[in-house]
Amino acid sequence: MDSQLLTRTREKAAGKEKLKEPEEYRVILLNDNYTSMDFVVEVLMVIFHKDPLDANKIMMDVHKKGKGIVGQYPWDIAATKMEQVHAAARKNDFPLRCIVEPA
Repeated sequence: MDSQLLTRTREKAAGKEKLKEPEEYRVILLNDNYTSMDFVVEVLMVIFHKDPLDANKIMMDVHKKGKGIVGQYPWDIAATKMEQVHAAARKNDFPLRCIVEPA
């Protein structure tokens, strides 16, 4: 094995290479006049794994304030969740929209 490669591997194992936390992004549901409240709660429970109490609270924020923050995730997870929301809404003929913004 190459001695330089072995040295780099040991340095990484010793923690000398600095790793930073991934940037976080907020996933936000947006209100519309057509998507049912029950569907929003179901999306929050199935896609975001929220308990019924939290799902209802977020749904009411969406309904009353026009938007509701669902959670903070690294970019890849936030983007995937947004796509899952849009796919579920399309499948159920609802115009529910979701956005991702830097936290």
